Amino acid sequence: MSALPIMKYAEFVVKIGINLQKGQTLVITSPLECAEFARQMAKAAYLAGAWDVVMNWEDEKFTKIRFLYAPDEVFTDFPQWKKDFYISYARAGAGFVNIHAPDPELLQDADPQRIALAQKTTSIHLREYRERTMNNQNAWCVISAPTQAWACKVFPGDARAVEKLWRAILRSVRADQENPVSTWEEHKKRLLYRVELLNAYRFKSLSFRNSLGTDLVVELPEGHIWQGGSELTQDGVEFFPNMPTEEIFTVPHRNGVSGIVFNSRPLVYNGNIIDGFSLILKDGRIVDYSAKVGAAHLQHLLETDEGSRHFGEVALVPYNSPISQSNILFYNMLFDENASCHFAIGKGYPGCLQNGGGMNQEELNEKGCNDSLLHVDFMIGTENLQIVGTTTDGKQIQVFKQGNFTF
Repeated sequence: MSALPIMKYAEFVVKIGINLQKGQTLVITSPLECAEFARQMAKAAYLAGAWDVVMNWEDEKFTKIRFLYAPDEVFTDFPQWKKDFYISYARAGAGFVNIHAPDPELLQDADPQRIALAQKTTSIHLREYRERTMNNQNAWCVISAPTQAWACKVFPGDARAVEKLWRAILRSVRADQENPVSTWEEHKKRLLYRVELLNAYRFKSLSFRNSLGTDLVVELPEGHIWQGGSELTQDGVEFFPNMPTEEIFTVPHRNGVSGIVFNSRPLVYNGNIIDGFSLILKDGRIVDYSAKVGAAHLQHLLETDEGSRHFGEVALVPYNSPISQSNILFYNMLFDENASCHFAIGKGYPGCLQNGGGMNQEELNEKGCNDSLLHVDFMIGTENLQIVGTTTDGKQIQVFKQGNFTF
């Protein structure tokens, strides 16, 4: 483990991922098991000129105990101090790093209804915080580090599972390179090249087809914007919301998705696995669904609110992306969504519409940007996925062939 460039990774997240500014506060949300890495990131932040670093610890094992034994009423309650924590730091201009490393099967014995209720309660009370990050009012970055339970799920029966997962993570974010900053800059340029091409096409719709049975037409709202790689805060500070990142994404029209779509990788949602599922959409709304694994959890997800029956994101990721080619199923959305084209159920990103950051929700709805308490990605990409774009003047452009970009 000593040979792994973990401190380099921590510095990389601070300087490139969140791009911490001198005098800025950094809030780190971390599982207890990732405490040592979180501390290294805190050190890197102070050395980079942070005003302060605030640790927001999470305890998965306690979370499971709470879901199994707490009274039902506790899941409709959200303490004011916790809401104040997020909102006060967000309003003060803090940057937020989230170490996302959940046990994929943590809550398989818990009541799906209690989990869904807790998720909805949290989303309601932290709505302002979530809208600030989705509008890029604050810089934010989601990263990961191994935990024992997660590593053993990815590499079952392997005594070196944690080390192997560390190596896979560091490779995926290019932190194993001699000069990861310059390598990341080159990666950013490649993403930007495709972003500019897609924006130039100004597609009216995209059609998706593959051998799993996906046959879906996705209308794109007028004035949609493709994004990928780095983003800018409203103050003009560049940051990377996800590390790793291989996707190029935009917002679909909330009422313009029709057909059927099948998942290609498991969806890990609130400590449970949902797999073997399909969604049928008509005029943008999910009107029917089925799942071989985790059907109850999928049902609760789709019943969160009216917006959870619509899509908020369409993202393009080539099948030959490095994470896909690693042949590792991470059971973690941060990685698996960067191995596969995907959609998100729920809220759309206002920044994916021209002038969207300055619109209120009513204006965003009129433009076709979906609103919801949640935003949940699920993967649909395969090695034979075909995507054809139709421009506003009716011209058809092959965007994906055999799972990869044609340009």
